[in-house]
Amino acid sequence: MSKDPIEKLHQREREQERERLRELEAKDLEVEANRGPRPLEGFAGGHTTWASKQDDEAASEVHAHDAEDAWNASREQVARFSPEGDAPAREDEEPGK
Repeated sequence: MSKDPIEKLHQREREQERERLRELEAKDLEVEANRGPRPLEGFAGGHTTWASKQDDEAASEVHAHDAEDAWNASREQVARFSPEGDAPAREDEEPGK
């Protein structure tokens, strides 16, 4: 160890951080050693009336055009960064062809 008080302080902080990380790693290994269902954290015990059917219905409406929108956004991005006159995307890669 150095005789500089600031360096000693920094060294001590590094040692404390290493010890803290070792403890966290030990906890992680302990949890990973136990297989099986695990309780959810946070508001897991809270009451809800939301059903998976509602989620499926909402997802089919909200995300119905996600693939198409992503493809169009990608083509627009390629077109923006392509030199003038170049084809923005290969036609054989478009969905539905």
